[in-house]
Parts: sequence; C-alpha cells; structure tokens
Amino acid sequence: MANQRPDRPVSPAPDDGVDRATPAGPADGPALPAEQRADALDAVDDGHLDPVVLAARLIAIESVNPDLAQGGAGEAAIADWCAAWLAGRGFEVHRLEDRPGRPSIVGIKRGTGGGRSLMLNAHLDTVGVDGYECDPFAGQRHSGRLWGRGAFDTKGGLAAVLVAAQRATLTPLAGDLLVTLVADEEFGSLGTEEVLRRFSADAAIVVEPSELSLTVCHRGFAWFELTLHGLAAHGSMPALGVDAIRHAGLVLRALDDLQARLDRAPAHPLLGHGSVRVSQIAGGTDAATVAARCTLTIERRTLPGQTPDATEAELRHLLDGLARDTAGFSYELTRLVARGAFEADPTWPVVRLLAEQAERVLGRPIEPRGEPYWTDAGLVLEAGIPCLLFGVDGGGPHAPVEWATEESIRQVADALEGTIVAVCGAAPATPSRR
Repeated sequence: MANQRPDRPVSPAPDDGVDRATPAGPADGPALPAEQRADALDAVDDGHLDPVVLAARLIAIESVNPDLAQGGAGEAAIADWCAAWLAGRGFEVHRLEDRPGRPSIVGIKRGTGGGRSLMLNAHLDTVGVDGYECDPFAGQRHSGRLWGRGAFDTKGGLAAVLVAAQRATLTPLAGDLLVTLVADEEFGSLGTEEVLRRFSADAAIVVEPSELSLTVCHRGFAWFELTLHGLAAHGSMPALGVDAIRHAGLVLRALDDLQARLDRAPAHPLLGHGSVRVSQIAGGTDAATVAARCTLTIERRTLPGQTPDATEAELRHLLDGLARDTAGFSYELTRLVARGAFEADPTWPVVRLLAEQAERVLGRPIEPRGEPYWTDAGLVLEAGIPCLLFGVDGGGPHAPVEWATEESIRQVADALEGTIVAVCGAAPATPSRR
C-alpha cells in the first residue's frame, strides 16, 4: 500500500519511483458590472476567498474535454490559472503533463511534521456544450444559483477545494495537504492516474457533485467488444451459411438470463444490483447475404467485490456455453476498458471526520449514499489511499442547463476546511521566547 506513516509528512519512498511531493445561466439573468464579471478576476488577486465568486471565474475558462467534444479547449488554460492561484498563495506547485496539452496540477502545503497527509482531488475538465441553452461560460448568478457548464460537475466543487485549502493553511498544519486538480476525468482519467504515479497521501477526498451527501460507494464498469464470426451465403440458400446475426440473438437472450440472475442475487444496500446490456450492435453487408460477422458492444456495471477479471470470466463462460450448444458459433471477446467498483470503509478516519464536519456545517445528520456511475475515487482507492466523495448540490450535469446552489458551494468549502484541519492536525504552537 502507498500510504505514508501517520506521524510524518509526505516523503519519497526509497526506490519505488514515486515522487511523493518533493520538488452561465438562463438568458434572463442580470448582467454584472464589468468589475464583477467572472472573466475579469485575476488569479493573483488577494480576493477569491468567496468560493462562489471563484467558481464563476472557473466557469468562464472553457475546459471542455477534447476527447468528448471535437474542438474542446482541454485543460491547459484552467490549469495555468489554478497553478497561478495556488502559487500566489504559497503552495508548492507541480505541473504534470505526460500527454501534451492535457495538464494536471498538484499544489502542496507542507506540514510541520507529525500529522497525517490529505489529498483533495477535483477535475478540471467538463463535458461538451453542444445544445447548451444560452452562454455556457458566462458564470451567471441569480436566484441563489450559479449557472454554466461545470457549475455542478464540478467547478463549484473545485472552487470549494481551492478556498478550503487556502483557509485551512493560513495557520500551519502538522500534516501535508495536497491539492490535485486533474485532467480527463470525464473520459479516460489520465490525470488522476498520472497524479497517483507521483504522489500519495494517508487519505483523500474526491470532490464530485454528491448533493451534500457522503458518497461512500459506487459501481464499477467494464466494456467489451464481442465479434461473432459466421459464414456468408446467398440469402436464397441460408442453410449454406452461418448467420452471425442469428447468433447475436442467442447472445442477447443469454445476457437477459444473466441479468435475471443478477437481479435475483442479494442487493447491495446502497447500489442495488449490477447490470448487463448491449449498447451497440452492427452486422451484415446487404439484404441478400447471410451475415458473416456481427459485432456487439457489451456494458457490464459491477458491484464491490466483482472484479474486472471475474466479470470477463463470467461472460466467457456464457459464450463458451453457446459455442458448445450451437453449431458454427464462433466468437472473439475483447475487453475495451474496465474499472472496479468503489466502497469506503465507514471506520476510516477520513470518513468519520468529513461526516462530523459536514454535519457541523449543515446542521443536520448527513446520509451516506452510493452512485450508479464510476468516478476517479476507484483509482484513488486502488492506489491504497482511503477516500470518499463529497460535493455540491445542484443539477444538469451533461445537460442543456447546468447549475449549482451558491449555498452548497460555500457549505462544501466550509466542511472541507474543517476536515483538512481535523485530518492533518494543527501544528504545535511554538513556545514564545522571553
């Protein structure tokens, strides 16, 4: 495991190759005065301790993931801005960019020693803006909401991370604080993977829009490409061929049977059941020819304990049964991408401490919840770092209108600030000399 000892700050581990940190809204929204426009705020200004103002500025920096939307700007501009913001506030800044034009930023405030290290993770990229209603980058504020692409997912949370980190470190901490602002979360998670190759911590909080709940688990997923091989023949003499499309029908029926078995299994208390489905299918060449080939894309959503290898073995067992029982059935199965499910241990200190701080800020008990989708928390946990997710309230992720409540952005910043101090510990007071 990559955790550091709780009684010392982050430091390089010998010979392991890991550098642990050594060197817009609806059209009827009110127009803002020029000095208050989101794009008028500079990263080195002394302000920006209102996370809503900061979030509006971040929305104004387009950071659409170019792997999702052709022509997307990527993370370079917002990474530059956040790096300047962190450097101007005394953070040690590292820029990671294995893939040119797709940088991630790590900002570190060193502790005095004797405390636990904490990693905060938020992503810089957003999904695309095709079909978005009005200006997606205006960062408008009205009706208690901040509007624009990324407001909910997750520039509101990103702003809360920055502000919380600055506030919490105005007084020295005992443990190290790492602020990791990552590229490519919305597509391939290249940024978090790159960060975890270089840095580690004793605990982590991944900021995603959890609607002010503690997300303590989420499903995993695996995508497979299944190619069925048949034998072409004239459509007037189908018995001379092997129909790959007919065999695809057998696969669909077998997957329905698998889904029924998944539904009969005991449900996870927060995630329910796993799922399997075909998301794409293509086959045949023309109306008069028996299909010699049919290709299906299969998606499997998994629960904690269901590993990618076990999921692939489950599919191969199903397909081998069809091959055994069906003349001419031939297949190739390729795993495209697979990510394991995530589940936090409720006894981890970071889970308990964040729950305590969130309840203090919200004034009510906070409920744990699970998410049906996958997040970078899965990678963080696989790297051996205890973690969970927490984030703002709002709506419209990946939708034509996106927003976050201003109150929740401030609440997340306050809860994170308290958690940073609770996890890392305040530095011992230096005795005064007389």
